[in-house]
Amino acid sequence: MSEIKTITLTIDGQQTTVPAGSSIMDAAKSLDIEIPHFCFHKRLSVAGNCRMCLVQVEGGPPKPTASCCFPAGDGMVVHTQSDMVKDARKGVMEFLLINHPLDCPICDQAGECDLQDISVSYGSDQSHFAEQKRAVEDKDIGPKIKTVMTRCIHCTRCIRFATEVAGVEEMGATFRGENMSVGTYVESALQSELAGNMIDLCPVGALTSKPYAFTGRNWELIKTPSVDIMDAVGSNIEVHSRAGKVMRIIPRENDEVNEEWISDTARFSYDGLYENRITSPLLKNKGKFRAIGWKKAVETLLPKLDNKKTIAGLVGDLHAVEDLFAFNAFMKTTLGSDHVDARMNGFALDGSYRPSYLFNTTIEGVDSADAVVIIGSNPRLEAPIINARIRKNVVNRQMPVYMVGAEVDLTYKYKHLGDKPENIAELYDGKSAISKELAKFEKPLIILGADTLGRSDGLGIYKEAEKLADKIGALSSNWTGLNVLHNKASAVAALDLGVYPEDKGMDLGKTLKALEKGTVDTLILYGDSTHVDAEKLKGAKFTVYIGSHRDAYAEVADLVLPVTPYTEKDAWWVNTEGRLQEAKASVAPLMNAKEDWKVFRHLSGELGKPLPFNSLEELRAHVLKKCPNYKYNNCIAPAEKWVSIAGADKLLKKSFVETVTNFYKSNEILKASKVMTECAESSLNKNKAMRKAG
Repeated sequence: MSEIKTITLTIDGQQTTVPAGSSIMDAAKSLDIEIPHFCFHKRLSVAGNCRMCLVQVEGGPPKPTASCCFPAGDGMVVHTQSDMVKDARKGVMEFLLINHPLDCPICDQAGECDLQDISVSYGSDQSHFAEQKRAVEDKDIGPKIKTVMTRCIHCTRCIRFATEVAGVEEMGATFRGENMSVGTYVESALQSELAGNMIDLCPVGALTSKPYAFTGRNWELIKTPSVDIMDAVGSNIEVHSRAGKVMRIIPRENDEVNEEWISDTARFSYDGLYENRITSPLLKNKGKFRAIGWKKAVETLLPKLDNKKTIAGLVGDLHAVEDLFAFNAFMKTTLGSDHVDARMNGFALDGSYRPSYLFNTTIEGVDSADAVVIIGSNPRLEAPIINARIRKNVVNRQMPVYMVGAEVDLTYKYKHLGDKPENIAELYDGKSAISKELAKFEKPLIILGADTLGRSDGLGIYKEAEKLADKIGALSSNWTGLNVLHNKASAVAALDLGVYPEDKGMDLGKTLKALEKGTVDTLILYGDSTHVDAEKLKGAKFTVYIGSHRDAYAEVADLVLPVTPYTEKDAWWVNTEGRLQEAKASVAPLMNAKEDWKVFRHLSGELGKPLPFNSLEELRAHVLKKCPNYKYNNCIAPAEKWVSIAGADKLLKKSFVETVTNFYKSNEILKASKVMTECAESSLNKNKAMRKAG
């Protein structure tokens, strides 16, 4: 490996050594020297159009130069605070403010606005401008983003993000100079699943959150670190609350997971935390629910939990580690029932061998891959953040992507190789041109959709993917390139903790058949899932639903117990790569809702078989005994040696299909959100219009 060439330069009297090719701004950052800027962003291409980052270079151009795009040179001497630089910045600042309105008192960006901060620090208290300010018509770009385009300073960050990161070229600029206008070419709702990140990128108040408009100020909000659970990526987020209510959600930077982006479902779904919530226990009487107290609810439920009865438990998609452990212990230890399953998509594998169901390469590891093979998955809808990372490498490194599955728009080019399981063999047979092409790569990465492994031939598909990985060198001593991409937040933790039948218990399929026959005495529905229709869950003599939202699963129940969503409890979450992350409670439980694990602990005590923990700390100690890997908080446990999975190799002739068909309605919180409903409708209308057009 060749040595990295370096250069040494002096900035404001301080010497620094940086890699050759670095800009002056990069070098200044290494010394913690602040250079003001608007258009520059470390994850976007360099535009150099705001001119705010001017510096003076000794022996260089006679005028100040833009530090974001001027390469640092060996022996260079740079000044960032000379009189020339200060005067130039004041001039640039004055030009930027010429047409900017004095909207600060009514602008949602106030208090976290780059233009405010930089104008105070580097601008002038006077202006020479005495003409009429320009006015620009606002654009309606959908339910996510509010526009006030008169505030736009033409930094083009939003345009570059849409083009380079999101891969949906919806934003652009028309005209030039003072008449330049930023927006969509045709006024319509933004369709990217990552569009909300433009709000964070916008350095002024031109693009702000439409759902958050006029609801609060930045300095009024309590900021709590948390983890997104709208998919299985585990994006790091910050939940902002006021007066015990979630007001908005923004990203936290984590280069190993989400960089600094989050999906629109993570950002805009928080109104769903309060819509359709269950705030007290409900008991069905003559087909109608009536509110009751917890004491009455427990008294009603206890006789239905007699261990002589056939009791089955099905587990939904949005449960934290501690809650899954407590429910599993409640079912198997307290109730003595092994009829429990959290694999609501019918996932073919169990938790006996951890690498078989993880994204082993890691999310950050995508940056090291030299080719990607996607089998039965649509990362754009199942994991937009991972899809954006794949796109980054396709754009920056021309990394090739191959697809076996439904032909979909992934925001980057790929070679479509068929849509049936039998097409996988063509990739490793050594005869086809594609198999020879794949064999040349050093670090190929294979992505298997978790829902695809829920087919009746799921194990066979997995075995085929394993053969492919072995043949093309994706399973070597220094590279594990076979990955399962989950799209539900609790999927990996449920497998880790053994929330499935481990002896002779009924799995999902057998439970559904037993419900058809009417042989289930008590069915415990713990949370909601989009994988199984509520109509299939009828048939038990008594059904109890334990969840946060009153949805279709709640309606089939006889008794409903309210528990808390992710923002109302301290909890551990495990993402698709097996990374454990901690989220803190941002608000208190709503009304009579209780933390999930406390409900199971109380019920076990009432039944005379108390679970062995009374606090969250004690519960976590038991979790760590079950899953020692969880001691690696916010990092990946050491890789295990690869072991082939035994099982049948049967494959169906059936084509792969998209498993996530409505990105904005894929769990109970999203289904309850009015904003997500608007997004789903605008997406549907856009798709209809496109089909009609051609």
